[in-house]
Amino acid sequence: MYVIRMKNCAFFATHGLLDEEEKLGQRFYVDAVLHVEPTKPLEADAMDATVDYGVAFSVIEEIITGRRHFLIETLAHEVAKSLSARFPQIQRAEITVRKPNAPVRGVLDYVEVTVAWPR
Repeated sequence: MYVIRMKNCAFFATHGLLDEEEKLGQRFYVDAVLHVEPTKPLEADAMDATVDYGVAFSVIEEIITGRRHFLIETLAHEVAKSLSARFPQIQRAEITVRKPNAPVRGVLDYVEVTVAWPR
């Protein structure tokens, strides 16, 4: 088994509870940590045995830029489940969603949540 990490995938979307978040939108960042069990030995150097991270990026993008979610927790969960369904080689997916412009009274860099699938 090995790990593929995709860091700081950036997307513009409209997630959040507030109407202003839907109207204005904002940038979201996603990290994916994918624990992979290849279907062939690594020495085979075969793309079909692993996770195509270009396709994985597209799966993440489709979810993040798609239907609005109120909670980034739900968003991360959907990404983790979808990647695991698309690539049976993924034994565990840990998805982190960062929201740098969270509507919080105070100064912070971002709010982030990490969800693992399966639990």
